[in-house]
Amino acid sequence: MTREKQIYKVTLVGSIGNVVLLAFKFVAGVLGHSSAMIADAVHSLSDFITDIIVLAFVNISAKPQDESHDYGHGKFETIASFVIGLALMAAAIGIIISGCIKLVSWMRGEQLNAPEYIALWAAVLSILVKELLYRYTIREGRRLDSQAMIVNAWHHRSDALSSIGAAIGIGGAVILGNRWTVLDPLASVVVGAMLVKVSIDLLKTSIGELTECSLPEQTEREIEEIIGSFSDVSEPHNLRTRKIGNRIAIEVHIRMDGHVSLEEAHNRATAVEEKLKQRFGPTTYVTLHMEPVKKK
Repeated sequence: MTREKQIYKVTLVGSIGNVVLLAFKFVAGVLGHSSAMIADAVHSLSDFITDIIVLAFVNISAKPQDESHDYGHGKFETIASFVIGLALMAAAIGIIISGCIKLVSWMRGEQLNAPEYIALWAAVLSILVKELLYRYTIREGRRLDSQAMIVNAWHHRSDALSSIGAAIGIGGAVILGNRWTVLDPLASVVVGAMLVKVSIDLLKTSIGELTECSLPEQTEREIEEIIGSFSDVSEPHNLRTRKIGNRIAIEVHIRMDGHVSLEEAHNRATAVEEKLKQRFGPTTYVTLHMEPVKKK
């Protein structure tokens, strides 16, 4: 099964789970008079939308390089990750606003509807299902080195976290009675704040890739160590790195004895390139510029 089909498979599993939870949460939120559960249902709706985004963009990012995209279409997967992060941020802000409106109404003396047990059971079911989807998606996302899948996995985890907050608020309101119905919207505000933090972290990664951010310093040191493992190659410098979807690009200058033949220099450069690809993947873009050793 190709990488593209594997991503489709994992995302479809998640989307089916999201559709089922979405319908159940809305029904439970309305019948159970729970603003926290309705907010949680909105979050599940954003999850379903992001699944569609992943399915649409993965097909594009899997296309090979062509005349207009010399480095392939991997950036489209990063764009998908960015859009997913924005969707999560929008959902979080919506949840916070909705909860704050309820809190203001309560502070003005308005009696809030007490949630029912159906809303509590919906929250518990959501926690279990979304945590399972998170573990499945994050494992496959790391195995396939798909940033969009990893971001989508955190979308599942954030939904599980929001359901935990909803369960605490709904449970408190149900068990403690009408005097504590404020716990329901209060829980939705806390959940929304947690989701804002998660979405900011996810957006940072996507923006870094879209703006050609270098690979982590530790990775760049590893690249230099691999090059330095060749006894007749020295002084790796002008190292430039970046990520293109699930691939990385490495550009570096290295020095060799200026008296070796062109063929020998080419063979050595090929050996360095192959070793880098063994470590970072066969689709890694490697550009080496050979320079003669400086005379002392």
